[in-house]
Amino acid sequence: MGFEFSGEIWEWRGPAPFYFVTVPEVESRAIKSAERLLTYGWGMIPAKVRIGRTVWKTALWPKEGRYVLPLKDAVRRAEGLEVGQVVQVWLEVGLGPADKQ
Repeated sequence: MGFEFSGEIWEWRGPAPFYFVTVPEVESRAIKSAERLLTYGWGMIPAKVRIGRTVWKTALWPKEGRYVLPLKDAVRRAEGLEVGQVVQVWLEVGLGPADKQ
C-alpha cells in the first residue's frame, strides 16, 4: 500500500527531541483499516519512506487517531530539513518479510 503526501516537520521535545511528519487523515484512515495486517505490535506500522533522494525504513507511530512518521537525524541532515518545513513524502506500508530487515 503506497501513498504520497506533503506535511510539515514538527518537533516533540521530550528527554530527547524527536522530529515527525504527521500522515494526513485520509491516508491514516486507510492505514488504520489494514492495521491488523500491517502492525508488528503496539500499533507500530513498518514502512519504507522517501523524502527527496533519501530512502529509509522506519515505523509509523499511532498518535491521536492518525500516524506520525519519525524523521531520523541522518535523513534530516542529508536533505537539509528543519522544523516547520513542508516536505513531500512517499510512503509504502505493508512490507513483506524481506523488506522488514
